[in-house]
Amino acid sequence: MNIDTILHFINIYGYLIIFLFLFLGIVGIPAPEESLLFLIGVLIAQHKLSFGPSLSSAFLGAFTGMLAAYVCGKYVGYPFIDKYGKYVGITNERWEKTKINYMENIQKTVIFGFYIPGMRQISPYFAGISRIPFRKFFLLSLLGTFLWTVPFIVAGYYLGNAFNINPQYVPYLGVLFLFIFVFYVTFKYIKRKKQKSNN
Repeated sequence: MNIDTILHFINIYGYLIIFLFLFLGIVGIPAPEESLLFLIGVLIAQHKLSFGPSLSSAFLGAFTGMLAAYVCGKYVGYPFIDKYGKYVGITNERWEKTKINYMENIQKTVIFGFYIPGMRQISPYFAGISRIPFRKFFLLSLLGTFLWTVPFIVAGYYLGNAFNINPQYVPYLGVLFLFIFVFYVTFKYIKRKKQKSNN
C-alpha cells in the first residue's frame, strides 16, 4: 500500500483507519508500521491530524491487536499445533524446548519485539500458545506498545516541525529508523557477548 492510498484513507475515515491499520498490522501480515507511526507524527506537525486522537488511535490499535492475537493463540493455536504440528516437524520435544527459550526471554521478546517486523506479529500468538499468564502479557504488551508507538509519532512530529518533510518520503525514513535500531541492538548484543567471553 503506497503513501497516497494511506493518506486517502486517513482523509476519508480519520482516526478509525489509524486504529485499523495498527490493529491489522499486529494480527495480520508484517508491514512497516514504523513508517505509518512516523507519518502520523508528520501529519500532526502539518496540522492535518490532532495529536491526542492520533496517538490514542495508534496505541489502542496496536495494543488491541496484541490482545486479540494472544487470545487467538491461546484458544486456537495450541490445539492446532498439537493436532497438526507433527506433519511439519513440530514434535513435543521441539515444542517444549522452544517454549522454555521463549519463557526465559518473555519480557524482552514482548516489549522489544515490537521493533522487529514479523516478531511483533508472532510474539502475541506464541505467548497465547505458551499459556503466558494473561495479566503478565497484558502489562508487558501495554509497556511495549507505549515504547513503540510514542517514540515514532513524537519523532515524526518534531522532525516534521523542524523540516518540511514530504509525506511521500516518510516510508524511507521509517525504514532508516528501523535499521538504526536493529544496528544498535546488534552492536550492544555483540559487545555484551565479548565482555562475557573476556570474563
